[in-house]
Amino acid sequence: MSTTQGQKVAVVTGASQGIGAGLVAAYRKLGYAVVATSRGIDPSDDAGIVTVRGDIADPATAERVIAAGVERFGRIDTLVNNAGIFVAKPFTDYTQDEFDQVLGVNMAGFFHPTQQAIPHMLAQGGGHIVNITTSFVDHPNSAVPSVLASLTKGGLQAATKSLAIEYATRGIRTNAVSPGVIKTPMHPEAHHATLSSLHPVGRMGEISDIVDAVLYLENAPFATGEILHVDGGQSAGH
Repeated sequence: MSTTQGQKVAVVTGASQGIGAGLVAAYRKLGYAVVATSRGIDPSDDAGIVTVRGDIADPATAERVIAAGVERFGRIDTLVNNAGIFVAKPFTDYTQDEFDQVLGVNMAGFFHPTQQAIPHMLAQGGGHIVNITTSFVDHPNSAVPSVLASLTKGGLQAATKSLAIEYATRGIRTNAVSPGVIKTPMHPEAHHATLSSLHPVGRMGEISDIVDAVLYLENAPFATGEILHVDGGQSAGH
C-alpha cells in the first residue's frame, strides 16, 4: 500500500506515550502518514499509522522502522528522534547498566534511525530531522545532577548543528527542541510542585508546548541547525 500522491511521511520514536504520542496525533492532523515506534507500542486502527515495536537503541529496530515507512508509504520526509531516557543521580552513583541504557536510547537511538532515513530523504530531494534534547544541557542544576543527560543530549545537540551543515545544500534540515521539564507519565504528580519551581515561569511545560515547537520547525524552511528552547525560561537564567 502506498500513500496518496504527495502525502508526506513522519517517523516518531518513543511514540507510545507523552510527547511521542502527541507528535503522532499532530502529524496525522497535518495530513502526514506516520511510522510510530517504541518498545511496547500497540497496533493502530488508523490506516495512516504503522507501528513498529522494538528497542530503538538496536540497529535492527532502526532498520525495521525506516523500512516499514518506505514499504508501507513509499517515502520518509521527517524523522523525530524523540525517544529518550533521563536518569538523575549523583555522578558516581551511575551504574554500568544505566550508562549503557542511556547511551543506547539517547545516542544510538538517534544515530541508527537517522543514518537509515537520510538516504531516502536525499533520494526524494529533501527531508527534516528533529532531535528532542533537554534544557539541562545548557544550564546544569546542582539540585538535579544528571551528567548522563548532558553527555548524551549534549552530544545530540552538537550533532544537530553538524548534520544541519553537512546537508544544508542537499535539502535536509536538522533542528532540535530543548525542553524543560514536561508533564508526562515519566513524572509522578507528587513531584510536580518541585519540578515547577525549577522553571522561572513557575510551572512545568505541557506536551502541547513541545509538539507546537516541533510543528513550528516543520513549517520553517529557513530554519536549520536551530536549538529551540521551550523550557519556561530555564536556559535564560534564574
